[in-house]
Amino acid sequence: MQWSLDPAHSQIQFAVKHMGLSTVRGTFRQCRGTIEDDNGIVKRVSVGIDMASLSTGNEQRDGHLKSADFFDVANHPPASFTLTSFTRTGDQATATGELTIRGLTKPVTLVGEIGGPATDPSGNQKVSAELEATISRKEWGLVWNVALEAGGVLVSDEVKLRIDVQAAPAPARPRVSASTPR
Repeated sequence: MQWSLDPAHSQIQFAVKHMGLSTVRGTFRQCRGTIEDDNGIVKRVSVGIDMASLSTGNEQRDGHLKSADFFDVANHPPASFTLTSFTRTGDQATATGELTIRGLTKPVTLVGEIGGPATDPSGNQKVSAELEATISRKEWGLVWNVALEAGGVLVSDEVKLRIDVQAAPAPARPRVSASTPR
């Protein structure tokens, strides 16, 4: 079965320490993706993330994060995740895959919970995933920083990722007939 991410019920977030004191959180508001399973066993996952849809709640910070200092959305607008392995025990899951940011692809392992399938009040089937990982932003070329006078740096290297997605069955593709009208 093929599932499509529901953008109204899906978000990809990050959290990073600022000056070692506070946590700045951001959300990528636009993502798309598909999940393929065979009798409940996940076989493929492909997710695209629109990096220009980034929002931290501060326009000036968002502009800086979208600049060449960080995500460079003018030259690298999409990020992506492609599953390489998946294990599930009950509702607990581990999804390992290739994360591409700024044209650099590195392995990442996400852990968390899988929900469903379940049926919503309108009779539609849904599945969900709540997964987390911690990555080093430097591995993806996100190296901009400022040393602080008292020691430390402005932006931590460690970034916490959180993926909360819901998916519904992908629309059926129309069948192409082998016969042609004469």
